[in-house]
Amino acid sequence: MKENSVFEKLMHFLIHNSFLVTVTVMGLVHATLLAIVILAGVTPLISMNILSVVVYLFCIVLAKFGHMLPVYLSLIVEVTSYAIVSTYYTGWECGSWCFLFSIVPIIIYFGAFLFKGNQRWFIVLMLVVNFAVYVVLYLRFDGAEALFRVTPLIRDILILFSSFMMVFATIFYSMIYIYASEMEKTSLEKKNEKLTADAKEDALTNLLNRRGFLPLIGSYMEGDRSYNHFCIAFCDIDNFKRINDSYGHDCGDEVLRHITKMIKKEMQGCSICRWGGEEIIILMKDYDMEVAKVKMEYLRKCVETNPTVFFNKRINATITIGLEESREIYNDPEEIIKVADERMYYGKQHGKNILIYEDMGA
Repeated sequence: MKENSVFEKLMHFLIHNSFLVTVTVMGLVHATLLAIVILAGVTPLISMNILSVVVYLFCIVLAKFGHMLPVYLSLIVEVTSYAIVSTYYTGWECGSWCFLFSIVPIIIYFGAFLFKGNQRWFIVLMLVVNFAVYVVLYLRFDGAEALFRVTPLIRDILILFSSFMMVFATIFYSMIYIYASEMEKTSLEKKNEKLTADAKEDALTNLLNRRGFLPLIGSYMEGDRSYNHFCIAFCDIDNFKRINDSYGHDCGDEVLRHITKMIKKEMQGCSICRWGGEEIIILMKDYDMEVAKVKMEYLRKCVETNPTVFFNKRINATITIGLEESREIYNDPEEIIKVADERMYYGKQHGKNILIYEDMGA
């Protein structure tokens, strides 16, 4: 697990600092080439590599300040120019043309980051120009005598070094592209999960909302009623407007959260919905009316005897509950909820802080 964590941190660093890492590596590449051409005695390339190192030092400064397009263009121009000049002086056999292919993944990876829409045709144009330069170099210098003859050892070092950079660039940018894509995919999945949860959950209480709650009742009503038996409790916080007016809406929200926590604790295994405002509905799966009555009466007393503490104030609140059980006469979730709601309303009209579980008449 620790190794994975280190690897993930490294990949995050490389992805978020890819421009800076690239120009730093390119500067080191030319510092290495500088040492090689000094040993080989290729005087023009000594100056060329010194200039390249200076260019990349300047690019490091640009990258730190976020000027990515000039860095991108400098990379392409510098590598292309070096491939041409180096091939001109040391010949085709030393493999400097490999540097042209080492920047192909760089052109694509950073180009996709910098350009959007029709601007991405610039990436295609750069790839075409890159290949055209390769073709011209091949036709002009393959088999031609080099201006500077290097020893077989130096030639092999140059070939292997340029080939290594070509392969390394392909592997490296493919790796960070794949990892960045996976990061983006994971991020999108998390965002989608959150959006889905937000669409079905109430933000204040984290209870289900109507959209998430109604399908649950519907699924129970579609099955065997004798097997999928349930009860619905429609709860409403008494005098909630008075609490908001007296203590403020922040206090009202805290009262709602506090009562919600009590309901969650006492009604574990049940589906709970914030129907709207201070109204809460509880779906009690596999409950019959007698068990539901006992449980709801106990819940009512819990709310009554456990005030909300808000800035050292004890806010007393009660709930009125309307209760109904599933029956064959109900064909739609809204029908059974309406009956529980009407019973709750009757309780509101007759004293509040009460459980109503049967029709009491007009």
